[in-house]
Amino acid sequence: MTCHNALVNSRGFGETIRTINGSLECNRGGGGPVQSRVEQYKRICGILGVSPGNNLSC
Repeated sequence: MTCHNALVNSRGFGETIRTINGSLECNRGGGGPVQSRVEQYKRICGILGVSPGNNLSC
C-alpha cells in the first residue's frame, strides 16, 4: 500500500510508517523512532489545525 492510499483510505499514519520502514520499525514494539514520528505528526497536525486521525502507530 502506498502512503497516499493509507491516508485517503483511512488506514492511518501508522500504515505509512509500515509502508516506508516496515520491519525496521514496526516489528520492534512501536517504541523509539515510531513514537517520535507519531508525536511529530501530531504536532504538525496541531499546527495545521487538522485531526491526526486514528491508527497512528504501527
